[in-house]
Amino acid sequence: MDYFVQILVSGLTFSALYALAAVGLVLVWGAFNMLNMGHGIIMTLGAYFALMWAELFGMPLVLAAPFAMLCGGIVGAMVYFISAHWMIKQRDFETTIIIATFGLGMAMEAGLLKLLRELFHTSPYAQPLSMGADSFLVATVPVSYQRIIIWGAALFLILLLGMFLKRTKFGRAIRAVAQDRDAARLMGVQVRNVYITVLALASALAGVSGIMLSSFKEIHPLMGGALMLKAFIVIVLAGLGNLTGSLYAALLIGMVEATVKVLVADKYGFTAILILVILALIWKPAGIFGRSTVARQ
Repeated sequence: MDYFVQILVSGLTFSALYALAAVGLVLVWGAFNMLNMGHGIIMTLGAYFALMWAELFGMPLVLAAPFAMLCGGIVGAMVYFISAHWMIKQRDFETTIIIATFGLGMAMEAGLLKLLRELFHTSPYAQPLSMGADSFLVATVPVSYQRIIIWGAALFLILLLGMFLKRTKFGRAIRAVAQDRDAARLMGVQVRNVYITVLALASALAGVSGIMLSSFKEIHPLMGGALMLKAFIVIVLAGLGNLTGSLYAALLIGMVEATVKVLVADKYGFTAILILVILALIWKPAGIFGRSTVARQ
């Protein structure tokens, strides 16, 4: 019973982190076939934005996460104007934008390191939004209130995003662009505004992912890399561009990782994920929920 509870608690936490990180990648890919390789550093920036809000500005902690989301959204819009805006019409956009955003991410990481030396002088740093060891027992397993908040926040933000995409005019515009960019433009959709909004939304969610991750661990400039890698694994396993499938894939990967870490050893968790993905892609190369396409000459 204790093992089951421990696996369930850890698995749901991993799944929430991976789902929220993957949703942004899926949203950007679905809108205009772009993989933002700077997604990881934006997660890191989200954690630092919350830290700066609380430590440097001395503002209320309850507003730290909204501030991080706002700043993350601004960074996402900047990514569009610095890279995608100039490359979107190129023939090999899907490939070149990967290289461009990878280089942009490295530049932001280097700039962040330099800025942190000036502001904080030390790294890593404790996340002020962490609730510490406050917890309650399920069977004999302690469940921290921090985990409950993470589950609730991830579920709320994902449901809010789903409602935005399905029930608002701008959400329908995003889905229209994802289906056929040229047809959407002919129907009067401002495609450029859609791209900017999608990158801003994805980056805002990435900022929250960074806060969640840093609430369990100390904040450091490279913390977003591992989470982005697992988010990328999630969207590949689900099938690129499949939002609902990515949520199921995040749940599957989170539970598998937790099971291996609890029953075998912590160091084999990532290995288990890789084996799962390899086997799944051998079975379905387009992803579990993806659809194979045929290119006609």
